[in-house]
Amino acid sequence: MHRVPIAALALVGLTGVAVAQEAVFQTKSLTPETALVAARAALESCRKQGYQVGVAVVDRAGLTQVMLRDRFAGAHTIDVATNKAWTAASFRTSTTALAAETQPGRPMSGLRNLPRFLAAGGGLVIEAGGTTFGAIGVSGAPGGDADDACAQAGIKAIADAIEFAR
Repeated sequence: MHRVPIAALALVGLTGVAVAQEAVFQTKSLTPETALVAARAALESCRKQGYQVGVAVVDRAGLTQVMLRDRFAGAHTIDVATNKAWTAASFRTSTTALAAETQPGRPMSGLRNLPRFLAAGGGLVIEAGGTTFGAIGVSGAPGGDADDACAQAGIKAIADAIEFAR
């Protein structure tokens, strides 16, 4: 019968702990309250410019946390804002950038055939310090640039809160 030194057993046990720690990961997400602050700020920014919009904030997986639609925003703005946010979160890039990169004839043009993919301005990733927290989508302003500006106002409203959360 061979005796295994206790130190060797401890080393094997520690290796198992290290492997277990590498088998899981942690992520950070916006709280619903923070997502609501971003959505309200984006909606208010568009209102000040006379635009009636829908605003969606999704988590890093693209699941909707908040959806707001102003009184006179078109019915389509609910789906469009949500899909812009989903697209930005899923691809970790703005929908304006994706609109350019997925034009017909471009290598990524096939992405436009994916369900929920929306290549039009107004979807921005919410991130700080290299951590992606989710995305925001705005629909209903006259053009993608205006939607982008309102979405950016939403992100600006929570910038301090997410900067400290990293």
